[in-house]
Amino acid sequence: MTFKYSVTLPITGSHKLGRFRSWAEAHLPEVAYSLPYQTPIKTETMTVRLRSLDDRKRILETYAQNPLS
Repeated sequence: MTFKYSVTLPITGSHKLGRFRSWAEAHLPEVAYSLPYQTPIKTETMTVRLRSLDDRKRILETYAQNPLS
């Protein structure tokens, strides 16, 4: 299966990839995703690739309740 869908999340600061991985593991361990290889520190968003629209919906709902810190 490929990662056909995406969601762009607001996230600032350094270590975006590691922070997202930790957040996803704590809140959505069953969701499969693909992250970019790197993100510049200056960016304020990050795009996450997903396998289904249901995964996108779950991430957005969970993010609204438990935003990344």
